[in-house]
Amino acid sequence: MANQSDGTDLRSRVADADSGVLLFGITPPRLSNTPERIREITAATLARLESLDVDGLALYDIDDESDRNPAQRPFPYLPTIDPAVYHADYLGKWNRPVVVYRCVGKYSRTELRTWLRTADADRLLGVFVGASSKGKAVRTGLSEAQDLRRDVRPDLLLGAVAITERPEEHLRLVAKQVAGCAYFISQVIYSADAAKSMVSDYYYACRERDLEPRPVLFTLSVCGSVKTLAFLQWLGVDVPRWLENSLRHADDTLAESYQHCLANARDLISFCRKLGMPFGFLVESVSIRKVEIDASVALAHELSKLLGRGTPSVWSRA
Repeated sequence: MANQSDGTDLRSRVADADSGVLLFGITPPRLSNTPERIREITAATLARLESLDVDGLALYDIDDESDRNPAQRPFPYLPTIDPAVYHADYLGKWNRPVVVYRCVGKYSRTELRTWLRTADADRLLGVFVGASSKGKAVRTGLSEAQDLRRDVRPDLLLGAVAITERPEEHLRLVAKQVAGCAYFISQVIYSADAAKSMVSDYYYACRERDLEPRPVLFTLSVCGSVKTLAFLQWLGVDVPRWLENSLRHADDTLAESYQHCLANARDLISFCRKLGMPFGFLVESVSIRKVEIDASVALAHELSKLLGRGTPSVWSRA
């Protein structure tokens, strides 16, 4: 597999608060798939990722968020394989680091403790995700999970989610950093202004507290249809009205969103470099449509070029 690392590069870059980290994020296959079908999906995914110059793969942990938004979900909630299980059982051929998301409310303290004890801290990083609403019943709270990790595996680098649209999010980041988080990964970004405001507030809040800011990785995701746009909005992603109009009325919604993702990337790179804020990107690919998957892979190639990493691969619908 091309561009392989020794498995420690991502950990070192995150620990050193380097800029330019690049991840590719996917959702594990649906739980309803047969083992044979899961292996087929995995082989196809690894073939696509072979040429990518990324620091690691992020595996999402999907949870039902209907408690957070009572509106009808544009796409049905379908359980997926536990990302830790998927990594252990099916991703043996992927020998770069993996970031494993954990929706901690789904798991008991015993289950989380077992995962923490067995995780290879040289090749795995974690992202703990809290409940989707304050009223949701959970088996383990976010602060409990953070304490557990500090007690059981303090050497396992832990990240957290950043929601750029949420008021006072920079204060949450500071609190999570004090609790042991080494990096942050944003929710999908369609508003660069919201992201810039959050990292600016966070940067100066750290300076006031004599803290070194931790890297923020901005998540970019192409949008291939009006239904996908509705799903992003259902998830709480801030899509500016002018951009929503452009995507709804574009002759090619996917191409329009692809160009917007690139424009946001350039804007965020310039802003963070000028500010002195450590940053990176995660390119998300959660669609099952081949054209959207191909666009995500091409976007990762383009970001690699923008970050000064590798050779670009231009995507088009042709």
